Amino acid sequence: MIQKKDNRINRRNFLKTVGAAGVGSVFAPAKAKAEPNAPEKSEKSRFPQVPTRKLGRTGVEVPCLSIGLMYSLLDNQILLRKSLDWGINYWDTSNGYAGGNSERGIGKFFAKNPDARKKVFLVTKASGARTVADVEKRLHTSFKRMNTDYIDMYFGVHGLSNPGQLTDKLKQWVINAKKKKQIRFFGFSTHENMAHNLTAAAKLDWIDAIMTSYNFRVMQDPKMPAAIEACHKAGIGLIAMKTQGRPSWEIKTEADKWMLTEAEKKLTEHLLKRGLTTTQANIKIVLDDKRFSSVCVGMTSTAHIFENVEVTFDKTKLARTDMDLFKEYAEASCSGYCAGCLNICKTASPDMPYISDVMRYLMYYNSYGDREGARELFAQIPHKVRSRLLGTDYSTAEARCPQRMPIGKLMAEAVSKLA
Repeated sequence: MIQKKDNRINRRNFLKTVGAAGVGSVFAPAKAKAEPNAPEKSEKSRFPQVPTRKLGRTGVEVPCLSIGLMYSLLDNQILLRKSLDWGINYWDTSNGYAGGNSERGIGKFFAKNPDARKKVFLVTKASGARTVADVEKRLHTSFKRMNTDYIDMYFGVHGLSNPGQLTDKLKQWVINAKKKKQIRFFGFSTHENMAHNLTAAAKLDWIDAIMTSYNFRVMQDPKMPAAIEACHKAGIGLIAMKTQGRPSWEIKTEADKWMLTEAEKKLTEHLLKRGLTTTQANIKIVLDDKRFSSVCVGMTSTAHIFENVEVTFDKTKLARTDMDLFKEYAEASCSGYCAGCLNICKTASPDMPYISDVMRYLMYYNSYGDREGARELFAQIPHKVRSRLLGTDYSTAEARCPQRMPIGKLMAEAVSKLA
């Protein structure tokens, strides 16, 4: 059973500590200063620090909440400073995020705060790399943009869909890059065929960490528990992303936001009684699995940071009744969420290998509100593939889809919004 009393005590202590620093300062805009990015030692000492966990066999301690930086940081430097205030020093970016302006924004911050580089566990990805030469080129581009000469964790394959991408040639490149002290650790991210990719990676001795989609929906995949356990036993650090499990479908009107399914109403009301927002609960359900070193969440405001930090101090465990409600909601709303089982789509529609990607970009557009980023990603799909999206028959893929997704309608929606 959940110990509600302990939960309240933990939160009360958390808020009292924050209150000493001034909760208003967390939500209020930063005051103008001659040097807005200068470290504020007195303020940092007053903020609780997010709990840390070991990142697999690396032995490095990382915060259990990390920040995903998919957006431009050139004019959003306050988010970087505030994340450090709370001890969120795991910064996740990518060569392709915001057309490179995510990395450039980090470089701007390091240029003004050179001592901050030593405090940050810097993570970036080789977006769009197809060859080892591409991986090398993107690494040096990231160095230049971020004003650094090393990366702490380099995800050299961004969006692994097939373990065959983890070649011996790439392994040798990793060995050489570590010898040159260009990277400390290496791994990959994966949105598709996650269980298959994790299982294969657990057999490799040169993969230090994996960033994988994982949420209350993906948990329903019967293959995931064994895959996660295999990586954990192999000492591979696991970072969870896409923890909110947001759907690809569009909320067309303001009224739609309140037209919830019975399962969603039931879950939402239950969580409110527990004192948790849906966002917090989605993070907590993953954090309760200690095999995950960190949950990476895109946070675009200080209010987002505060909300997510709060749940990291909650020591209670979710009960079976909580998990049952999550499962009930996942099953009731599965037709709006792509679970990344790309092998099914590829077999059913071999001429359309980007189905899963398109639905993920549509999710960014509809559920995350990242319209510019979604369009940039969509534009990277080969033109000849994009031109066939509307003329392809998706009936076989729809019949085989375990999520029962209306793939044809979603492809049409993507073309109208992202093209």
